[in-house]
Amino acid sequence: MNRVDLPWIRERISRHQARAIRPDVAPRRAAVASVLRETEERGLEMLFIQRAQQDGDPWSGHMAFPGGRMEPEDQSPLDTARRETAEEVQIDLAQAGELIGPVDDIIASARGRVLPLAITPFVFELTAPVEAVVADPSEVEEVLWVPVRMLLDPAHSSTVAYELAGERFHLPCFRVFGRVIWGLTYQMLMRLFAVLEWEPGA
Repeated sequence: MNRVDLPWIRERISRHQARAIRPDVAPRRAAVASVLRETEERGLEMLFIQRAQQDGDPWSGHMAFPGGRMEPEDQSPLDTARRETAEEVQIDLAQAGELIGPVDDIIASARGRVLPLAITPFVFELTAPVEAVVADPSEVEEVLWVPVRMLLDPAHSSTVAYELAGERFHLPCFRVFGRVIWGLTYQMLMRLFAVLEWEPGA
């Protein structure tokens, strides 16, 4: 039985030694925020965005966590996660959120090609009520709160067809509210689930 509550999440992440990718392996950095909130109606929820359609963006239109590349003004990947979340969905995690901790870095990939970009996912708890999440339309098509129990329900585990170099693959994904969570975001979720000892369907 999966234990889905914030005290458990805090305990498991505090015990986890997040693995960092060395700069010589991936010299460029990015960070994302996995934001959680507890609600009376739907229990624990996680924040996702649908990225806006943009030419040249390999993840254009994908479901994702708020986040992006590290900028010169950022002192750390944590600063990047907070800044990008404020820019994309107008949530100030320094004021309205509490950092739970980081999860293992992941190497970015796009269209079957590994990129020299390391992404650090940070888990936050939303500690102040947010009346409405306002998305930046230049970066975000949609904002979606997804119940964690839905992600752990095997009814929402699926596959998505993907073509690369003339070959067709079926990649694992979650299907929620008519949207598909796959690719890098799916990989980040599965790494987080491993740390939390969550198994879909358990």
